[in-house]
Amino acid sequence: MQMIEAAELRRRLPWPELVQALAAMFRRGCEAPLRHRHPVGADTMLLLMPAWQEGSYTGVKIVHVAPGNAAQGLKAVHAAYLLSAAETGVPLALLDGGELTDRRTAAASLLAAQYLARPDSRRLLVLGAGKVAAALAEAHASHFPLEEVAIWARRPEQAAALAARLAAHGLPARATATADPAGYDIVSAATLAQTPLILGAQVSPGTHVDLVGAFRPTMREADAALLAGGRLVVDTRPGCLAEAGDIVQAMAEGAFTADHIAADLAELCRGEAPGRTDAAEVTVFKSVGWAGEDLAAAILAYAPGAAP
Repeated sequence: MQMIEAAELRRRLPWPELVQALAAMFRRGCEAPLRHRHPVGADTMLLLMPAWQEGSYTGVKIVHVAPGNAAQGLKAVHAAYLLSAAETGVPLALLDGGELTDRRTAAASLLAAQYLARPDSRRLLVLGAGKVAAALAEAHASHFPLEEVAIWARRPEQAAALAARLAAHGLPARATATADPAGYDIVSAATLAQTPLILGAQVSPGTHVDLVGAFRPTMREADAALLAGGRLVVDTRPGCLAEAGDIVQAMAEGAFTADHIAADLAELCRGEAPGRTDAAEVTVFKSVGWAGEDLAAAILAYAPGAAP
């Protein structure tokens, strides 16, 4: 069985190939139930995200979330991904689950942006300064002709540190003191916000907004006005209607119904729904993560020539 650590995983999952693998998985589909959540004791949560394709591969991501680890100097989240042969169940590879999640999350956002953002987008605002935020900046910079990557975080020193790391790798990155989205072509948010950071009234015409945080119903990165006034696309309807705080809370407020969701990523990839329809349109992509993305990324890392 292969052991694929984070550094090797980054090498095996370049953005163009990873985006193509995710697109192929969304087009073809796979079995991927909603994530399983199991409390383990008073302060630890076990998350399981399985997915499989008959006659191909099975995979499961195992995540432990233990906030109390900080007191022991340990990370709060630990993850691993096991890829196996579908017909025999033989384990094939054990992959770093954190790196896999970061890269497939950013690749899904880039896949959506290729349909929803203006091709000439030059100004990117990233809200957040964690590993997913870094991956989002790198992913978008790999495809769009970016001239500016602005990084905002609640703690300015974290925004400055991420901007410096990105700049050292050749990105036109800088820290910004404000989360105001006005004037940006793409706004990508990966935060743990509980109240909206992005207000529809502040978003400029033609902007594409990418909402990655708010993966629980109690979390929220954007207000109802943004989602109600823009063309709303989700990674999967079942996942977002169950877990996406931005959508769940806006619907509870009566801002719109489930019919307002214009498309999911599978429909975009299959050509069953259009992406952006004009240059002035505001588009919104909301993701909570789909186990099929993990499976596609794991297959690409293990067997680069195998299509999902």
